[in-house]
Amino acid sequence: MSSYENQLEEIVAELNRAAATSREPKPDEAKGSASLDHVLAQAVRRSASDLLLIAQAPVAFRINGSLTMAGPALTSDDTRSLLLPLLSTVQQQGLQRDKSVDLCFTREGIGRFRANIHYQRGTLAASLRLLPDKIPTLESLHLPSTLKRLGEARQGLVLVTGATGCGKSSTLAALVDLINTERRGHVVTIEDPVEYVHTNRDSIVEQIEVGHDTPDFASSVRSVLRQNPDVILVGEMRDPETISTVLTAAETGHLVLSTLHTNDTSQAVSRILDSFPAARQQQVRQQLSLALLAVVAQQLVPAADKNGRYPAVEIMSATHAVRNLIRRGEDHQIYTAIGTGRADGMITMEQSLAEMVRSGKITRDTALAHCFRLEDLKRYL
Repeated sequence: MSSYENQLEEIVAELNRAAATSREPKPDEAKGSASLDHVLAQAVRRSASDLLLIAQAPVAFRINGSLTMAGPALTSDDTRSLLLPLLSTVQQQGLQRDKSVDLCFTREGIGRFRANIHYQRGTLAASLRLLPDKIPTLESLHLPSTLKRLGEARQGLVLVTGATGCGKSSTLAALVDLINTERRGHVVTIEDPVEYVHTNRDSIVEQIEVGHDTPDFASSVRSVLRQNPDVILVGEMRDPETISTVLTAAETGHLVLSTLHTNDTSQAVSRILDSFPAARQQQVRQQLSLALLAVVAQQLVPAADKNGRYPAVEIMSATHAVRNLIRRGEDHQIYTAIGTGRADGMITMEQSLAEMVRSGKITRDTALAHCFRLEDLKRYL
């Protein structure tokens, strides 16, 4: 074992001893010298979704979408002592090379977490996401029951879009769990990193981690196609090579689930096309019009009682009309097709927000603050 690994073990032991012997911090306290376990336990007790550890700033918890600061500012030494023990030697090398690394880890008795550790102003910093103990269901996430049909599909591309932290990974995990529970099939997930750990039920689920089990998404998808999968989950379509491989997989009889960072469903079409040079875009349009099954755009909005958040969801189904719009390049008409496609299970973001206002889940002001087309929302309200 190297001297560096010995030092990491000593740091871990010191932090664990501090966790065992220190007094329990008050809810509004978070000292920079407290162990990572103490900080993570605070986050769990406060029902935070995320946690920020940044030098020259207090520990920050994201609770119901808003940041809450706790305690004095951390020092650069604090962040190093809290974060370095999380990294293996390979991950530490990756951090030095790329200045950023993603990972998941488990703390016994506390929970499972996803982390992005990076540099800012020359010091280590991290954003940590708390992962639920149990894989969520569509019902527990308050998602429309119409999404269940996506898990029942046998082929095609399903995209879940939205900003960072909007619940895309949870939605995909719920769909994989639905498939795992209700059908016999071979499911392969390709993630960076693996977030939700699925146990085999009616299906067999393989989970491949980028950087650990495979070098990148694109090569992994190509390899998976030779492994007799029924369902493929690709954590994120980051580059043209991955997008092209995913479209081919969806065209050739596989159900493919993936994500994009776009605000609404029609933007997903543009984002995919813009990834390719102009000379290839018409060909990609043809592929997309044939492969696409549905696009789900979502955002989390605060509940009316300030206790939690609800997902506002826009759903675009690839009906014959929508496929023709994509093929002909008439993307600007997709939103209109969604607004008039309720019989096909479609709904716009503004319709979703208006329904939540009427049901009392969110306030009118919250809906107005989160809509993309103000006049449409006012009309629905």
